[in-house]
Amino acid sequence: MISLPVFFWIFVVLFAIIGAIRGWAKEIMVTFSGIVAIFIIAVLLPLINKSLSASSLFWAQMIIFMAVIFFGYQTPNFRRLAESGRFVRDTLRDSVFGVMLGAINGYMIVGSLWYYLDKAGYPLTFITAPDAASSVGVAAANILKVVAPVLLGGNVIFFAVGIAFVIVLVMFI
Repeated sequence: MISLPVFFWIFVVLFAIIGAIRGWAKEIMVTFSGIVAIFIIAVLLPLINKSLSASSLFWAQMIIFMAVIFFGYQTPNFRRLAESGRFVRDTLRDSVFGVMLGAINGYMIVGSLWYYLDKAGYPLTFITAPDAASSVGVAAANILKVVAPVLLGGNVIFFAVGIAFVIVLVMFI
């Protein structure tokens, strides 16, 4: 059996490797997709929160989050942008930025899913909540205090969406 903090960090490293392969331009779109997914969940689900059980709410959050992230990974290949040389992936700088953004994406994606799982009380039978009395439980609690839905809570999510929108406009137009 593997502990959730170890599982979390393994996926952060895996996403960093994926980021190095894909490049920073594609990874930044995934980052912004994650911000938009958290925004949609923060705005939409409180409207229907009272009519759903904790397990149903978890599945709704999971489906919305994964759908938006999926479309973030499906970046189109715009010929005009590809020919401009702006998003060339052959430099060391691009790989380093790709690794950093990939790690951020892993932190955001896996951390958000774990956060929603924790808030639902771990409704999946094959994942158990960490024991709060153990060192692994303390590490898990520390990670859950700084995941994306917590950091982007309240009004911060509105600023994050605005900043992401401006960056996408500047980058692609």
